Amino acid sequence: MDNATHVVLGATGGIGSALCRRLASEGATPILAARDEGRLKELADELDAPYFALDATDAGAVGDLFSKAVEENGPVAGAANCVGSFLLKPAHMTSDEEFAHQISQNLTTAFNTVRAAAKNMPNGGSVVLLSSVAARVGLANHEAIAAAKAGVAGLALSAAASYVARGLRFNVVSPGLVQTRMTENVTRSETARKASLDLHPLGRLGEPEDIAGAIAYLLGPDAGWITGQTLGVDGGLSTLRPPVRRSAKG
Repeated sequence: MDNATHVVLGATGGIGSALCRRLASEGATPILAARDEGRLKELADELDAPYFALDATDAGAVGDLFSKAVEENGPVAGAANCVGSFLLKPAHMTSDEEFAHQISQNLTTAFNTVRAAAKNMPNGGSVVLLSSVAARVGLANHEAIAAAKAGVAGLALSAAASYVARGLRFNVVSPGLVQTRMTENVTRSETARKASLDLHPLGRLGEPEDIAGAIAYLLGPDAGWITGQTLGVDGGLSTLRPPVRRSAKG
């Protein structure tokens, strides 16, 4: 991955920052983009990387980001949209504003990334989007986020078909519950944390580095024959039903 340039939207989040550090450690140039300019500059200084402060729900701003990235750093080899939000509420308790927020943060930002990449990566490359295990498994109280993230997976499939002749690959990483700033409302509650641990067959919650490693793989040349796929990085939640653990009878 040496010298490759990758655009990372949502660079200051738990997964985004882990990905940027991973890319930089592998010799790539991550171009950092996020809303919080203070955190963005701090990470950019750490990695000696270029950065752009923007709102990824703004299609024009995302388009400008990609065009400037090409102008200032040469061809973009890959892009990852790590922007997202998290809501645990049943549909009947979710407001119009909350639902719209889930769609804008998760699906609109993904669409903006796809469109900008298609316009600014004419020689091919890799785009990775983030979905969620909630789009693959029916989990209670996840209606809004499941709808948004299922849209992300469908978006990637269609884009992979549209741009395959140009060598532009689109794939999705679908995490389980990952311990980040965004999920603190769940992970800091002992009751909710235990319930979440019980759902994941591998017996632990995800770390940002777990997801960053999968994204970095899909961005890199070793994944050059992979497109239109959703990779579950979820501790087995989407596919496994382990035996029930029964306590010993005295």
